[in-house]
Amino acid sequence: MRLHILLALCLSFCQIQASPLFGWSFNPIATLQADLLKIINQVECLASTKVSYIPSLLTFGNTNAVTSNKCSTTSGKTTSAAAVQTSLSSLQSVASSKWSSLQSLLSTTTSLPPIFTSSITVTTANPTSILSATSTSTTANTVSSTAKSSSITSTTSPVSSSTASSTSKTSSSAVASGTPCAGNTAADRSKWCDYSTSTDYYNEVPNTGVTREYWFNVQDGVASPDGVSRYVQTINGSIPGPTIIADWGDNVVVHVTNSLATNGSTIHFHGIHQKNTNQNDRVPSVTQCPIGYGDTYTYRWRATQYGSSWYHSHVGLQAWEGVAGGIIINGPATANYDEDKGTLMLSDWGHVTVDELYQKIQTIGPQSMATGLINGTNVFGADGASNQTGSRFSTSVESGKSYRFRLVNSAIDSQFKFSVDSHTMTVMAMDFVPIVPYQTEILNIAIGQRYDVVITANQASVASDFFIRAIPQSSCSENDNSDNIRGVLHYDECVDEPVSSLVPYLPKTVSAASKSPKEAVTIAQNSQKLFKWYLNNSTFLSEWEDPTLLMVQNNITAFGTPDNLVEVPNANEWIYLVIHSALPVPHPIHLHGHDFFVVSQQATIFDAATAVSTYNLNNPPRRDVATLPGGGYIVLAFETDNPGAWLMHCHIGWHTSMGFAMQFLERASEIPKLLDTKQLQDTCTAWTGQAVIQEDSGV
Repeated sequence: MRLHILLALCLSFCQIQASPLFGWSFNPIATLQADLLKIINQVECLASTKVSYIPSLLTFGNTNAVTSNKCSTTSGKTTSAAAVQTSLSSLQSVASSKWSSLQSLLSTTTSLPPIFTSSITVTTANPTSILSATSTSTTANTVSSTAKSSSITSTTSPVSSSTASSTSKTSSSAVASGTPCAGNTAADRSKWCDYSTSTDYYNEVPNTGVTREYWFNVQDGVASPDGVSRYVQTINGSIPGPTIIADWGDNVVVHVTNSLATNGSTIHFHGIHQKNTNQNDRVPSVTQCPIGYGDTYTYRWRATQYGSSWYHSHVGLQAWEGVAGGIIINGPATANYDEDKGTLMLSDWGHVTVDELYQKIQTIGPQSMATGLINGTNVFGADGASNQTGSRFSTSVESGKSYRFRLVNSAIDSQFKFSVDSHTMTVMAMDFVPIVPYQTEILNIAIGQRYDVVITANQASVASDFFIRAIPQSSCSENDNSDNIRGVLHYDECVDEPVSSLVPYLPKTVSAASKSPKEAVTIAQNSQKLFKWYLNNSTFLSEWEDPTLLMVQNNITAFGTPDNLVEVPNANEWIYLVIHSALPVPHPIHLHGHDFFVVSQQATIFDAATAVSTYNLNNPPRRDVATLPGGGYIVLAFETDNPGAWLMHCHIGWHTSMGFAMQFLERASEIPKLLDTKQLQDTCTAWTGQAVIQEDSGV
């Protein structure tokens, strides 16, 4: 028996549990999807290239849909250019007919994606050269279609192969020059070839010799994620953007072209340590200048960790206009499961742009978000109402099997309580840190945090459909979508998971501090009557054209107050960072370049004389996002083992834009030898040629 798990954004109290909702017969749909995916593969083979992304309508609801990404050695490439063109035209004609049938079954009116309509040039150049969109409206419709359905349906189990997953999800290629790991099995996920969950991943990383390569295009567009149309910013025309998939130890290369007409852009790979590649952390004014319009930047980093995360723009509020996507680094796990369902991105959403909301927040205070999305989609309006728009994301499971879901809170302003009706979750990882598994029915997820959970489909006797619920907590933020008030009553608060539950599987202890900066969090209006957040009476302001790394390269050491910079020059020392606030507002604190140790987390006013008694130095939780309790304090410890300029900030998008950020300049004397000086200078030279108006902190 197969069950459908329907993902609903539930915003408050709920009364219906395990209620049958709706379901489609996927057999004819799956057949058409498979046929169209095969056509894409044939086009790839004929043109000796790859598409920029797989249209989400071809994977929506079908967990078995996958392109083979293999070209037949018997058919080979057609030698005549004219013959190739004829074959491509024929394939596009067949695709048009099948696409119409698929639309009819799914009751959509989505335009043909560019792969089936565009002029295709036979080339061996990079994948972005294959498509030349016929019009702006085609691109916009493709964006809209992607947002309405799902861009994350798992096409293969990401851990089952070290080469298949990445190429089937996005425009990517995997090049092996070594011996990649074949993965693990459902019977024992703790192993990963010669490594396991007991391997000290901070000091030992597999050498796979594999390079995963992706091509991203950051674009303007129009989308209707919940049926309400608005301006968006996307990656490859998709919300969320393509999922980056690699194996532990792989090298990752991401080519990012900025096609935003009026914005610079960057991509930050959240939680990736960037060991010896600080320049690729890509924070404007800290590690690099933004990518200018029409320019391309190539990121290179190694997957020294394993688990789940996300990437997003780090320029202004672009991440919450749509410039974000998931990251999966395959590796061992502390709990067994049958199949990997991939990333599940939880976000809030407005019917006006976040930039419009930000203008109000700066002057009159907090604003309410209109709704929320799960993997880029949701409904808006009451169930059963004729004016309800959009569609829910859905995924299928088989009774008796267990499934891994990689939960990501990618919201701008919402902390979620996550649950699945009638099911218990086994939590096995937080951020990029595997933990001793524990079970829960409700999971608190702060902004920027990730949790990997296993859900067993063992409730077939109860119902065939179940809601998965992501409930924004009103004590953190406001949300208007009252039409989805049908969840379970939960105590409404903004807290992390209990510290006692978050036990890292690989034990580590914290040594005595060499330095312990204290940061007091306040908010006030500046001389322009705009609200700003302050750390020790200083608000962060980017200098886009003069990033910290460029200053270090040029031997400039006079950093101004707006840099909010703390220097930590010595290697392998321990820094204890105390952040405290008397304001009753919680903040998800994120540090780049490190996992920090959560030494203490208290909902009381900080008192230096008594706080030390609360410190836990013996294997405390390790992660890269932790919540500063409202009216309380948090003590975070990290070791200076990664030279670079590393940003620390609140991950509430509004707060970062309003200056809640600082940076650590770690082992500055060692940084110049790690830099690609030409790339650093060339990017900044191109950027300074742009006409720039800066409206917020810049990060």
